[in-house]
Amino acid sequence: MLLSAENITKNYGIKELLSDVSVFLNAGDKIGIIGVNGTGKSTLLRILAGEEELFDGKLTNYPNVRLSYLSQNPPLNEDFTVLEEVFAGFSPEFRQINEYEAKAMLNKLGLMEHDKPVSALSGGQKKRLALVKTLIHPSDVLILDEPTNHLDSDMVIWLEDRLIKFSGGIVMVTHDRYFLERVVNKICELSRGRLYTYEANFSKYLELKSQREEMADATERKRQAILKKEYKWIMRGARARSTKARGRIERYEALKALSAPEHDSKVKISAPESRLGRKTIELKNVTKIYGSREVIKDFSYNILRDDRIGVVGKNGAGKTTLLNLIAQRILPDKGEVDAGATVRLGYFSQEGGELDLEARPHDFIKEIASSVKTGEGVFSAAQMLERFLFTSEMQFTQIGRLSGGERRRLYLLSVLMSAPNILLLDEPTNDLDIDTLMILEDYLETFSGAVIAVSHDRYFLDKIAQSIFEVRDDGNIVRYTGSFSDYLEKREETAENAPKKEKSAEKKEWRAKQTKLKFSYKEQREFETIDDDIEDLETQISALDEEMSLSQTDYVKLQELSEKKEELEALLEEKTERWVYLNELNEKIQNQ
Repeated sequence: MLLSAENITKNYGIKELLSDVSVFLNAGDKIGIIGVNGTGKSTLLRILAGEEELFDGKLTNYPNVRLSYLSQNPPLNEDFTVLEEVFAGFSPEFRQINEYEAKAMLNKLGLMEHDKPVSALSGGQKKRLALVKTLIHPSDVLILDEPTNHLDSDMVIWLEDRLIKFSGGIVMVTHDRYFLERVVNKICELSRGRLYTYEANFSKYLELKSQREEMADATERKRQAILKKEYKWIMRGARARSTKARGRIERYEALKALSAPEHDSKVKISAPESRLGRKTIELKNVTKIYGSREVIKDFSYNILRDDRIGVVGKNGAGKTTLLNLIAQRILPDKGEVDAGATVRLGYFSQEGGELDLEARPHDFIKEIASSVKTGEGVFSAAQMLERFLFTSEMQFTQIGRLSGGERRRLYLLSVLMSAPNILLLDEPTNDLDIDTLMILEDYLETFSGAVIAVSHDRYFLDKIAQSIFEVRDDGNIVRYTGSFSDYLEKREETAENAPKKEKSAEKKEWRAKQTKLKFSYKEQREFETIDDDIEDLETQISALDEEMSLSQTDYVKLQELSEKKEELEALLEEKTERWVYLNELNEKIQNQ
């Protein structure tokens, strides 16, 4: 057992967010917590991480269990550099041992400038920095709140592989369904304050949940049938004169007192649409330059009326720039964007800056349209809000008091209320719960206009995309036909052939130049001292082994010595690999 929380109850005013919730985490458990936005998923994580104190119940942290927590809005020191922030709170020795791995992770997550001040990073970069800081921390338990937000698809795949190999316990909130399918072995669904646990990945969870709900509904139908029958008996004038009759009446009252099974309310997406003429939006040889870099280079495309396009690429490659060009929020430096007269754009941006946090949801939506006509009838602003799970009380609460997911849901409604016929979606899956995502996917399948979506959510792209546009670092946009999985396969096929050609070219170039191998000054010094360094490390480890054998009864000291030994062994392994490299290089130098 690594962590346990028993009978946790948490109230916010009159609302009971968590009711008698229990979570038990063993080594090897990888738990995904899911539920509708606003149900308390992040609050539960804060309690498990020890960050939330005001609750009822019992939280047990077991001795020597190391915990690392990634929050949705992680606190960072703005005055530190990127690398200083990664190792803030760690010893210089720890940094020395782990600096290489930290830099490799930072590079993998697109943070190449290790000396850059934290204050100069974007919001997404800060979240990725916090992720590195969380992963570099020696941990038995990882608690992660939306770890895939602000990661591109390659980064998500890298993180997925890393978490699959993690041997400790994981508790995470995520909407990434491939993560829940491939990483998680237990799903906890938070619904109406209760926690339902399934020993399953995502696809198995859907099956088990359906079975549970069917059984509950069948039980309720049986209860109602018995109540109807017993009610008729009572209305015939039954009297509790005998023990048998009294017992029957008591059983009826007990059965009547039971509650019917409750199901979470689901978003009902029905929105007005405008007619789209033959002319949509055409990009003609569009180029966008920032500084000395061509972010989008000489791109041409005529958007089709029924297009379903997924836009992918590394962070900072220019995906949002492409959407802004299509929406004519920015102008190209070369080329032109030509839009038809009937085009009505719905732009769901990543930031959602259109939300005034002081305003009320009802007033915000009513300003766009007081009522709308959909395929299901005419709905007022208040009714549309209810269909998007905003109760009458929530409709007149300040937007700033809503959860992040609730704000995203409100923003989505505001986009759809304007009756768009072309939808531009920039990271629509961020902060939306899984139920809402699945309903949004169903809605997009029936949407009569074009849909262009920037997303790192592989499941979402597999569901909605019929073609993929990859925005590359050099400004080129490469088009692939098919879903996201098809795109990955084609990209891997291309990559398998490319390295052979590159290696061949490198070999020819080396032969032509006949460049002589030699040690750099730093490598020469390292080569001269590395044998002594390895011998010194081996001596330290041997001394620790002796000290540990004499400290078998002092558990605390034994744990300290064991951790020190692990650090030295990791450093020895690194030095040994370096020794092999330097000796092989020296042999080549001698033989050339």
